[in-house]
Amino acid sequence: MYIKKILWAVALIGLVICGGFAYFIYNTMFSVNTNFENETAYIFVPTNANYSMVRSQLEPLLADIDAFDALAKQKKYTSNIKAGRFAISKGMNNNDIINSIRSKNLPIKIAFNNQHSLKDLAGRISTQIEADSLSLYKAMSDESFLSKNGFSKATALGMYLPNSYEFFWNTSAETFRDRMLTEYKRFWTEARKAKAKKLNLTPNEVITLASIVHEESKQADEQPRVAGVYLNRLRIGMPLQADPTLKFAAYQLPQYQDIIIRRVLNIHKDIDSPYNTYRNLGLPPGLIAMPDLSAIKAVLNPESHSYLYFAADAKRLGYHKFAKTLGQHNNNAREYHRYLSSQGINK
Repeated sequence: MYIKKILWAVALIGLVICGGFAYFIYNTMFSVNTNFENETAYIFVPTNANYSMVRSQLEPLLADIDAFDALAKQKKYTSNIKAGRFAISKGMNNNDIINSIRSKNLPIKIAFNNQHSLKDLAGRISTQIEADSLSLYKAMSDESFLSKNGFSKATALGMYLPNSYEFFWNTSAETFRDRMLTEYKRFWTEARKAKAKKLNLTPNEVITLASIVHEESKQADEQPRVAGVYLNRLRIGMPLQADPTLKFAAYQLPQYQDIIIRRVLNIHKDIDSPYNTYRNLGLPPGLIAMPDLSAIKAVLNPESHSYLYFAADAKRLGYHKFAKTLGQHNNNAREYHRYLSSQGINK
């Protein structure tokens, strides 16, 4: 009888211990362990991160980091870290959190426009994905990549069509660049290539001209008319005489590095540069800035007209007055110059 009592006591103690252990396991796995007010929090796990790097991001978000540590070790997450952007929802338990950050890498939307160089673009993208600006610029400007795909350093920026795109946060520089090449090729359908050919332009030349059109006019409804002017000039062998190309040429010179040119002057027309479209016939070697898609489409679908000139409209800022003769154009230009002088804009 005495032995039976001992056995019952041992059994009861075992049950209590097992129950306590089961409760501990249940509490560790399934009790709510979030400690933030928003509905969702995000962590960004770098490539080749270790557990301590993940833990440092989780600690402010969790009510009991030690309980999380215990389960993360048990589920072998501590030695199997995945890079990416992960969501933690308010009210999640440790088990849900580990499942989320182990297997649910969430894509992000990235966007860019109005970049003036590959370096500017690399800097813009580096604020949105893991890759840093140096690695992005190196990938974007890789000469073998450019040559293989029909680009030069002067035209390379044209491969990046401004829009919003979906990427994983831990995208590498090369993966980003290669995806942009895919998007570029997708944009250049056979129909668009045929339109470019009809204009006697290559895709690179279309985007180069679009960069000038975009710098001349940000108004999408006016861009086809501006494009028509430049195409008329190209058709008859007239210099483009595009003021934005003079600004671009000037900004390549040391004396203009810290100056904003608001008014193009005769001195700028004497700059010795292949981008000086007052001195050189035809298109410049490459882009002067990243054009919006509207400007590219404007070049491919220009307005048909007989205008050869345009000048900014002082009474409708942002738009232009168009002219068929030099005399009409000079009158329009003088009106705008008087407006600039009245505003104290002399250079």
